[in-house]
Amino acid sequence: MDILQRDDLAFPQSFPEFQRLFPDDAACSANLWRARWSDGIACPHCGAVAEPFRIATRPGILECRACRRQTGLLVGTVMERSHTPLSVWFWAAYLVTSQTPGMSAVQFQRQLGLTRYETAFGILHKLRAGMVRPDQDRIGGRAGEHVEIDETWVGGRTRGEGRGIHHKTLVAAAVEVRHRKPGTAQDKRKDGRYAGRVRLAIADDRSADSLCGFVESAVMPGSLIVSDDWSGYASLRKRGYDHHAIAECGDPEVAEEFMPMIHLVFSNLKTWLNGIHHGVSAKHLQAYLNEFTFRFNRRFYLFNAFRLLSWYLGQRRGTDLGELFTRRVATCI
Repeated sequence: MDILQRDDLAFPQSFPEFQRLFPDDAACSANLWRARWSDGIACPHCGAVAEPFRIATRPGILECRACRRQTGLLVGTVMERSHTPLSVWFWAAYLVTSQTPGMSAVQFQRQLGLTRYETAFGILHKLRAGMVRPDQDRIGGRAGEHVEIDETWVGGRTRGEGRGIHHKTLVAAAVEVRHRKPGTAQDKRKDGRYAGRVRLAIADDRSADSLCGFVESAVMPGSLIVSDDWSGYASLRKRGYDHHAIAECGDPEVAEEFMPMIHLVFSNLKTWLNGIHHGVSAKHLQAYLNEFTFRFNRRFYLFNAFRLLSWYLGQRRGTDLGELFTRRVATCI
């Protein structure tokens, strides 16, 4: 389904417009009804598609005309049994997607006046769960383009434990390198190259099984891949990739010439983690990598991203979010 065809879903492009579209919980509830049952309300128990009975004293509850069983608007969603008002959930979706760098749970708690940090953290983490598909498509495979592969250490604080000891987490990354059309305003920047889609994942170690396993899950077979000359990538050609290893030898000019985009992604990732979240634990790092990937891949479609998350709030847990987006609107995470 193309998200641009969902004209029935709200599409606020400014703060005043968001306030006008979602002034209260009733407006948020109406948007959820449209997002969840756009083709008619189907009973989750018997499957009957018909206008149900509505209970005046319980506006979020419907009763099926066929089997007489009841269902709720929030049943099966991430908001089930939540005591947080719907308007707060929609505020979270709007603030997370409309602000380019995003926001931390502390900022979110302060802006919405929530009494507990755990509430803010839980809401944002449930939204992050909607930012990744379990069956995400692989990047690369386009003619005239290539994919840069590398790994880096993220986070961790170590003091007084000796040289070579750290508590950082290894993160593997792959990014598409695309080319701007000649004659555009920025076609001379980095020889006309710019970053396409990105994939980020925690790696167990720097072994060939770990790194090449990540590449196989993230990059289309047959793609042209550029990496450094680390031995962990040596078997990529045997795995069906057109692999080119670059010996950087610690020279920043070589890295800038042959692998500029992957280092740009790492720089932006670390700046974002330290600047917005002031560091994250290894336990939750993958969730933050998913959020960064979601933002990076949709950096040109921020408000479409809000429509995606607001749709996600009304879906049952485990729903594949990628079906909303076509490749021309926003690349899938």
